[in-house]
Amino acid sequence: MPTITVRVPAKVNVQLVVGGVRPDGYHDLANVFCAVSLYDEVSVTPADALRLTVSGAQAHQVPVDDTNLAARAARLLAARHGLEPRVHLHIAKDIPVAGGMAGGSADGAAALVACDALWGTGTSRQELLGLAADLGSDVPFPLLGGVALGRGRGEVLEPLPAGETLHWVFAMADGGLSTPEVFRACDELRRRGGQGWTVADRPEPEPDPEVLDAVRRGDPVALGALLGEANDLQAAALSLRPALAATLHTGTEAGALGALVSGSGPTCAFLAKDTEAANDIAEALLASGNCQSVRVAHGPVPGAAVIT
Repeated sequence: MPTITVRVPAKVNVQLVVGGVRPDGYHDLANVFCAVSLYDEVSVTPADALRLTVSGAQAHQVPVDDTNLAARAARLLAARHGLEPRVHLHIAKDIPVAGGMAGGSADGAAALVACDALWGTGTSRQELLGLAADLGSDVPFPLLGGVALGRGRGEVLEPLPAGETLHWVFAMADGGLSTPEVFRACDELRRRGGQGWTVADRPEPEPDPEVLDAVRRGDPVALGALLGEANDLQAAALSLRPALAATLHTGTEAGALGALVSGSGPTCAFLAKDTEAANDIAEALLASGNCQSVRVAHGPVPGAAVIT
């Protein structure tokens, strides 16, 4: 029977500006995403009923019920076109699980593309992006890839120009961080600091023009110098997981041009001058014992695409 396989990238948050908490509990964001060369592959095959399987070193950490975004994506697309979701989805997992790199969201995006190809439903890219936004704030970006600015909850995307390839090192912590918990901690730190923490107290979030310019030029030195202040959630993540500070310090001492907690964490991202420097930083991080695992990647890379 026919099998469609889609490869989909992870992301790093080059900048994350968080607005005040809204009455609905969400926050407006200015989120500069960059797709990087760590990939999951989602394969779909016709079946009698929806079934989900997962392979990879962290497969045991991935749910295989209807909480999985790939399964939800298949059901959502099928419902949109009046079909039954009779499909076997298989996720070959390589994006770190619970690492703040949107691996689960990437799988949801890949499932939309794969099922659309398998079923021949011809869903437009704009409609796929809308379905992805219904699934979650981070699901639309893996469809686009490259570099993009996310507004709203992060789901309203504006593609951005990008220059030369940037080289990244990612240090994964032992265990995840709850994204809602990190946002609550951010609100609490702002409240305690008298900075204003509601949407009425804070300006609309906007990206730093210097960050956008550095990404556009592909200038790792300029971008690295800005990363320390680029993530509004970093202080909250560090308050919940203080050990991340040691990881950030280790990578910086090893030669990283800049470092930050990616998104809500707990993955720490380090920008390197080139491939050789990235490998040196990765070796130092592994030797430190401050992180569970380390991955080297580059970006930006394209979004979800059919490979078979």
